[in-house]
Amino acid sequence: MGELFTPMHLIVLAVVVLVLFGGKKLPELGKGLGEGLRGFKDGMKGVTEEVNKPTETTHAVTPKPEESVK
Repeated sequence: MGELFTPMHLIVLAVVVLVLFGGKKLPELGKGLGEGLRGFKDGMKGVTEEVNKPTETTHAVTPKPEESVK
């Protein structure tokens, strides 16, 4: 079994995309895909920063039980 994407496969794929969407729609599709990938990358960067952020240790203070007044 050969490589998954040979140059011939990519040419056929490009022709199929061109036929399905037409030349006028391709720039719009590319722009939308680029914006989507950029948003995904920014979201992943936020998640990575959140995971790598040093955590602050907080200690819970529990109040002493009140002494009963007699």
